[in-house]
Amino acid sequence: MARGRKTSLTIRLTLPQRQTLLAWQRATTVPAGLARRARMILLLADGMTITDIASTVGMSRRHTYKWIQRFVQEGLEGLEERAPGPHRRLRPLPPDLREQPNNLRG
Repeated sequence: MARGRKTSLTIRLTLPQRQTLLAWQRATTVPAGLARRARMILLLADGMTITDIASTVGMSRRHTYKWIQRFVQEGLEGLEERAPGPHRRLRPLPPDLREQPNNLRG
C-alpha cells in the first residue's frame, strides 16, 4: 500500500524524455546524482507518491520537490547540477592603476 497523500503533481513524459531519463538511470558514466534525479522523475511519471519517491531514492521530500520543480520548469536541463552561488567577475583595473609600479616591497 502506498504511503503518504496522493500528490496532485503529475507529469507526462514525451518518448524522447523517457528514453533519455532511462539512459541516464542505467549509465555508468553519468554522475550518480543525475542518475538519481532521472529515477525520481521516472517514478513520478509512473504515479508514485512524493514520499515514496523520496524514500526510494534516499532523499528528503524537500529536495525531491526541488528537483521535480526544476524539471517541470526547465525540462531535462533542469536536472543537471549547477555551480553553487553566484560567480564573481573580476573587473579590470582602471588605467591609472595599471600604470603604477608595484611598490609592495618596502
